[in-house]
Amino acid sequence: MESQLGERIRMLREAQHLYLRQVAPQLDMDTAQLSKIEKGLRPLKKEQIPLLAEILKADKVELETLWLTDQLMQLVKDEPTADEALKSVSKKIKKKN
Repeated sequence: MESQLGERIRMLREAQHLYLRQVAPQLDMDTAQLSKIEKGLRPLKKEQIPLLAEILKADKVELETLWLTDQLMQLVKDEPTADEALKSVSKKIKKKN
């Protein structure tokens, strides 16, 4: 599964010349787990985003948005009416705000 969050994590980590082995322990995981997150093979826990944002000096809101995007994509990727459903949800969110 492609992960927008995973790709962004890898980009931020590499831009700072950090190795998986440097970042993973700070998130209380091993390098294999973080590697799988970056590759989209394993989801990141939402609770880990603030710490990850701090470690990578990243925008927490951006990472949360990408996390939610990945969650939604996983949920609706095979649904033929996904686009219409997401448009409907978007309208409801806009009305609520």
